[in-house]
Amino acid sequence: MKETKPSFTLRLLNFIEDKGNKLPHPVTIFVIFTLAVIVIAHLLYIGNVSVQFEGVNDETGQIEELTVSAVSLLTSDGIAHMFSSVVENFTSFVALGPVLVAMLGVGVAEKSGYISALMTNTVTKAPRKLVTPIVVLMGVLSNVAASVGYVVLVPLGAIIFLGFKRHPLAGLSAAFAGVAGGYSANLFLGTNDPLLSGISTEAANILDPSYIVNATDNWFFMFVSTFLIVILGTLITDKIIEPRLGEYHVGKEDEGANGLSKQEKKALRFANISGLLVIVGISLLVIPENAPLRGDDGGFIQSPFMSSIIFIMMLIFLIPGIVYGIVTKTVKNDKDIAELMTSSLETMAGFIVLIFFAAQFVALFNYTNLGTIIAVNGAEFLQSINLTGAPLLVSLIIITALINLFIAADSAKWAIMAPVFIPMFMQMGISPEVTQVAYRIGDSSTNIISPLMPFFPLVVAFAQRYGKENGVGTVISLMLPYSVIFLVTWIIFFIIWYLLGIPVGPGTSMSY
Repeated sequence: MKETKPSFTLRLLNFIEDKGNKLPHPVTIFVIFTLAVIVIAHLLYIGNVSVQFEGVNDETGQIEELTVSAVSLLTSDGIAHMFSSVVENFTSFVALGPVLVAMLGVGVAEKSGYISALMTNTVTKAPRKLVTPIVVLMGVLSNVAASVGYVVLVPLGAIIFLGFKRHPLAGLSAAFAGVAGGYSANLFLGTNDPLLSGISTEAANILDPSYIVNATDNWFFMFVSTFLIVILGTLITDKIIEPRLGEYHVGKEDEGANGLSKQEKKALRFANISGLLVIVGISLLVIPENAPLRGDDGGFIQSPFMSSIIFIMMLIFLIPGIVYGIVTKTVKNDKDIAELMTSSLETMAGFIVLIFFAAQFVALFNYTNLGTIIAVNGAEFLQSINLTGAPLLVSLIIITALINLFIAADSAKWAIMAPVFIPMFMQMGISPEVTQVAYRIGDSSTNIISPLMPFFPLVVAFAQRYGKENGVGTVISLMLPYSVIFLVTWIIFFIIWYLLGIPVGPGTSMSY
C-alpha cells in the first residue's frame, strides 16, 4: 500500500493509542475504583446523604417508598464487612460459575481442533459469490468460543480470499469485522452471554434484589443482529475495502486455502453427528409434554431448561470436541480429556484474577448504596432535561463506544458501568436487558478500531504477512468503515426495534 499523509482520524486514533497504552492494567483500575468507593462513601456518610425512591422492599417483596442512605466502609462495621466478605464476594459473583462451566465444553472443542476444523470446512466449501458473507458469518459465530476467532479465523479469512485470487487483506478485514465488530451478535449463546448477564444481575439487584438477568435475555436481538452484521460486513468488504486495496500480486511464499485431511474430515463428520445426537437428546428432555426440563406450567421461559442452558451449551461443545479428538487421536484416554479441560481453564486465569477484583468493587459499591444514590439522582437529572427512552439508550451506546477505545475488556467495562447505568435506567423505566443490549452495541462497534483491544496487535502481525509496511495505521484504516457503518446502522436498527416494543430475549420486557 502507498504511503500517504495520515488523516485527522488516524492521527486522533494514534493519539488515543499512545495515551491509552499508559492506562494501568484493568486490575489496577478496579483497585483504584474500590479505593474511590471507600473514600466517596465515607464523605457521603458524614454528610448524611440519602435518597427516596419507589423500589422493591427486600423483606416484603412489595414496591414501596424507600429511603436509602450512604453507608461508610471506614466505621467499625464497615471495616469488619470489607475483611469478612472478600471470599464470599468472589465466589458468589454471578458471572464466575457460568463462564467457567461453559469453557469446560468450549475449551475442549477448541483445544481438540474441532472448532477450527468446523470453521475451515465451512469457509473453504463456500461458493465464490458467498465467500465474503460466509467469512463474516463464521467470524460472528466463532464468538461462542471466546478468542478462537481471532487466532484461527482472522488469518484463515486472508488465506481463503487468497485462494480465490482476491486480496488477502480484504479477507482478513471481513473476518476481523465479524469476530470483533460482531462480537455481541450470534445465532447461539456464547461465553460472553452468561458473563454480561451475571454482571447485569448484580447491578439490577441494587434496586431489586430478586431481579435476574438470564444468559438468554438478549438472544432475540443478537440473533437478528447477526444477519445485519453479515449483510453490512459483506457490502463494506466488496464495495469499499477490496476496491480500495486494488489487485494483490501473489508471491511464491503465499499459499491458498488448505482444506482438511481425510482423517480430519472423518473426525469432523463423526463429531457433527455426535453434536446432533446431543441436541436430539436434549430436545427429548424438553419438547414432549411433561418432559423433565419443562416448567411446571408446561412452558419454557421459567423452566429447568432455561436454568440449565449453560450446562447444555457445555455438552453441545464438549461431546463433539471429545469425539473429534478421539478420531484424530489427539484424545487417547480419559486423562487426555481431563487435560484438555484443564488447559481450557488455564486460559481463563486472567479472567479469574480480573473477576476477583471486579467482584470486590461491585460488592462494596452495592454495600455502600452508592449505586442507588447515583441512580436516583441521575434519573432525576435525566428527567429534568427530558432525556428518556430511545435518546437515552442511544447516549449510552455512544458513551460505551468511546470508552471502548480506552478500556478494551468488555467485562471490565461492564463491571464498571453496569452498577451505575442499570439502576439509573431502571429508575427511568428501562429494563436491565434493554440497557445491556445498548451497551453491547457500543462495545462491539469500536472493537475493530481500538489498538488497546488485546488481539489487535495479533491482527497487525497477520496483516504484515502480506506486506511489511502494513502496521497499526493500515489495520485501523481498513476497519474504520466497518466501525462507523456498524455503529450508525446498528443504532438505527435498535431504535426501530425499541419503538416497536419487540422483546430482546425470551420472556423479557422492554420496560421495568
